Amino acid sequence: MSFCDVLYPPSSLSSHSGGRVSGVAAETLEAESPPHDSQFTMSRRVVRTSKFRHVFGQAVKADQCYDDIRISQMTWDSNFCSVNPKFVAMIVDASGGGAFMVLPLTKTGRIDMSYPTVCGHTGPVLDIEFCPHNDNIIASGSEDCSVMIWEIPDGGLTTSLTDPVVKLDGHSKRVGILSWHPTAHNVLMSAGCDNVVILWNVARGEAAVRIDSVHTDLIYSACWNRDGSRILTACKDKTMRVLDPRKGTVLFEKEKAHEGSRPIRAVFVNDGKILTTGFSRMSERQVALWDPKKFGEPLTLQELDTSSGVLLPFFDPDTGVVYLCGKGDSSIRYFEVTDEAPYVHYLSMYSSKESQKGMGYMPKRGLEVNKCEIARFYKLHERKCEPIVMTVPRKSDLFQEDLYPDTIGPEPSVEADEWFEGKDGQPILISLKDGFVATTKAKEFKVHKSLLKTTTASAGNQQEGSGEVQSLRKEVKDLKAAIEELTKRVSELESKH
Repeated sequence: MSFCDVLYPPSSLSSHSGGRVSGVAAETLEAESPPHDSQFTMSRRVVRTSKFRHVFGQAVKADQCYDDIRISQMTWDSNFCSVNPKFVAMIVDASGGGAFMVLPLTKTGRIDMSYPTVCGHTGPVLDIEFCPHNDNIIASGSEDCSVMIWEIPDGGLTTSLTDPVVKLDGHSKRVGILSWHPTAHNVLMSAGCDNVVILWNVARGEAAVRIDSVHTDLIYSACWNRDGSRILTACKDKTMRVLDPRKGTVLFEKEKAHEGSRPIRAVFVNDGKILTTGFSRMSERQVALWDPKKFGEPLTLQELDTSSGVLLPFFDPDTGVVYLCGKGDSSIRYFEVTDEAPYVHYLSMYSSKESQKGMGYMPKRGLEVNKCEIARFYKLHERKCEPIVMTVPRKSDLFQEDLYPDTIGPEPSVEADEWFEGKDGQPILISLKDGFVATTKAKEFKVHKSLLKTTTASAGNQQEGSGEVQSLRKEVKDLKAAIEELTKRVSELESKH
């Protein structure tokens, strides 16, 4: 076994590279072998320092899975699952229409066949996504050409839900992609098989922007950047486009980002860069990083393997780690995106026996920070949903500030009407330290401020918390005064006797 095999197992490299080294291993071999007497120098140059090098994935125990759920058999390349700190939602098989199931996170174990579903669509559901600003609101897109907005009661459904809060009609073919605006309240993007992107003002129930002359073929993926001032789409015409969402105009475009004809996925990463997954002309799966200002050549293009499943990228802006989950794969690869060549650095791979039919990704505010959990996936099998936890091994029990910088909270920074009029809003960040539970032995001092009792303003929570602190301080002051008064009286009585 070579030194390269130890760092990067052969399974993570291209399976038919024909003697050439795949991009995943390029980082390892970028320094030529020095003379034998400088082995220590070589090891220093080869192993890149990163706090995420030892991140490992682990499936939860069987009793913490969601069992006996018939996951949808539709051959559509969406996630089929959406999750937030309250609920997990999964698209399920349904006769005579489309349905999805919404479960409280705590309702693990076997799910009864008669458990209520959300079943208002007349065709199969293709995509679902929870609203980032209200954990009880979820959007669904379907083959029946409609988009529906649903409100899930706290505690989950007690009867099946057939009437949406809002029904959005505007597409002429099936709707396969949904994405909520990250900072503007009640703004939803949908993309259909009619090659049209619509931005909805959900509060008014109307289509505010319709982008129908840009895409010449089926839209494979559509997403927002961090503050929602740009849209990124990947299309069957092999062109990747960065759009101005309000004007619907193309700002940058790149033809043939990947040479292959199979679906491309694209997401914004840090500093406005773009990460894509796609296929080569020889049907090898690839991952690439692009700078939109210099779209001519990719910053890096790495070949992974020859599987046929579309790679779904999940990017964490707080850590710079991107997770690639292939549909039909039984593994999750993860890479760190940095500013130094080769820019996308292979970290490791979580492998299991069973393949995944879909994948949900928990927002940062729903993670257990006291266990150094940096990501949690909800993997869909044919008959169950299995949470998978990604952890950074740390010995300390203290809150790890370097792993958890302030992250995007649930509070929108701009209203829908204001956003459509041209006002951009930066994400409102929250600290995860408040949701941290100390794991020390002094259990009587364990304090757990739940991060989100409701999806109210994090600022409101802080004010409420400071109000509580003030009342406690006043109480302590009054008690001190009372003790002083009593001590005075006791000393007076003692002096009399």
